[in-house]
Amino acid sequence: MKKILDLLSEEMGKAFEEAGYEASLGRVTLSNRPDLCEYQCNGAMAGAKKYRKAPIMIANEVALQLGDSPVFQEAAAVAPGFLNLRVSEEFLLDMVRTMAEEEKFGLEMPGKSKKIMIDYGGANVAKPLHVGHLRPAIIGESIKRICRYAGHEVIGDVHLGDWGTPIGMVITELQERKPDLLYFDESYDGAYPEEPPVTEAEFAEIYPLASTKAKADPEYRARALEATRKFQTGVRGYRALWKVIVDISKVDLKRNYDSLNVEFDLWKGESDVNDLIPEMVTYMKENGYAHISEGALVVDVKEETDTREIPPCMILKSDGASLYNTTDLATIMERMRLYAPDEIIYITDKRQELYFEQVFRCARKTKLVKPETVLKFLGHGTMNGSDGKPFKTRDGGVMRLENLIGETRDEMYRKIREGREMPEEEAKETAETVAISALKYGDLSNQAAKDYIFDIDRFTSFEGDTGPYILYTVVRIKSILNKYQEQGGEMKGLMFLKAGSESEKALEMALVQFNTMMMNAAEEKAPHRVCAYIYDLANAFNHFYHETKILAEADEDRRRSLIALLMLTRDVLETCIDLLGFSAPEKM
Repeated sequence: MKKILDLLSEEMGKAFEEAGYEASLGRVTLSNRPDLCEYQCNGAMAGAKKYRKAPIMIANEVALQLGDSPVFQEAAAVAPGFLNLRVSEEFLLDMVRTMAEEEKFGLEMPGKSKKIMIDYGGANVAKPLHVGHLRPAIIGESIKRICRYAGHEVIGDVHLGDWGTPIGMVITELQERKPDLLYFDESYDGAYPEEPPVTEAEFAEIYPLASTKAKADPEYRARALEATRKFQTGVRGYRALWKVIVDISKVDLKRNYDSLNVEFDLWKGESDVNDLIPEMVTYMKENGYAHISEGALVVDVKEETDTREIPPCMILKSDGASLYNTTDLATIMERMRLYAPDEIIYITDKRQELYFEQVFRCARKTKLVKPETVLKFLGHGTMNGSDGKPFKTRDGGVMRLENLIGETRDEMYRKIREGREMPEEEAKETAETVAISALKYGDLSNQAAKDYIFDIDRFTSFEGDTGPYILYTVVRIKSILNKYQEQGGEMKGLMFLKAGSESEKALEMALVQFNTMMMNAAEEKAPHRVCAYIYDLANAFNHFYHETKILAEADEDRRRSLIALLMLTRDVLETCIDLLGFSAPEKM
């Protein structure tokens, strides 16, 4: 099913042609004055100079051609040359019927599906997730779902930081606490215990303590760096302990991501490409891409057109050690070999833009990717507190992600218990579901690149542009449909009739924007487009609901048509919130 704006523009283009003008002048847009009309066309203004005519004359001639249009109910020429348009109710009815009948509401699939890899999450092994991990996780998850829905093959990779000094710090602290562990006996050649040497609770507090010690004590840090070297170079006990730490971390990470409905297809990490690095370095040297500069191995990525300084991309430090650049480039190399993606998207803090510019240029210059492969950096802004600074706990520390989720859930539970009668267990389950909508919608409704203020009172409100408001709308629709069935109403064989009121037509108008919105959201990788759409749709529905007798409608055919419209609205809303990564409860 074509986008409504394309269909309207085609009809308008025909009218321009029939009046003797170029069809391209017939581009239709949503009205910027909805109090005057539903859509508008400014083509007469654009054509005035070329055709040496007053725009109002052109507009009047085009309007005449639309007198018997099956698409436009009204086309009025307005000075100085605008065409104000109202859509035919029959045309709108046909689009709504098509949406209800076709898969994915008639969304057109791409002629050629793309294979897209999305690198998001940004988790580090041994370190607990904090509030800074919220944005890349939920933005990446939503983009993954949107692109899949739009017909592309999408692979999401958490790309764990599992090969660095934080693990060396944890190993060092474990050695201080439990020096007799078999892992530290370098002469031992037997099997290591199946049970991990620490509980999850112990593990959770080890890294923060070790990190603090390493900052304050140079000797402790030196030992941590040595422990890092040992597990990276394959010292048997240290490598076995590294695996234990990774496995324990993954359990905690998965639990946190599961609570946000974030799912990764791949749980790969920096360690997965460690063995590829020597091959990549040799390739870059032998092909003349890399050279030594001040002892380090680098690739020059500056271009003549640059107006700012772009430093060389460092491949190996002067001591031969690898860097993030090294593992990221080796990861690109592995992804091209294993998956051959058309596009790789990285979602992380926007302050890393220069870093990714270097990496992408290096990958292209060294031909690690095909010329047509798209490498895209989607930088997100920060979630800030009421002071406008990055969100902190009350004592000034970085809040753990699970604590943020818990506080939002508790606030949601309080509001649910305060406003309605509900059994405690049901209220807890509902609070869990609605809290995720509050967090995700509160974040995703902003453009990803922008910073925003985390306001728990506003995000958990049942009114305004919030997740709970959207869910409340879905639950309201479900309640009406349930009552209809309880009264003996049949859900099969429903038919749509022409809109019986302006609010019903407005709801249909909101529904048929789905196609346009989805294609834009997928193309722009923009979850905020979905949020804006469902907020408008929820508002249109609630306005319609307050003006319309649905279950009390006396005319059976009219009532069944209204139920069909509710079912379509529910399905569209539930599809959209699933694309954002949350769901609606049955009751609220």
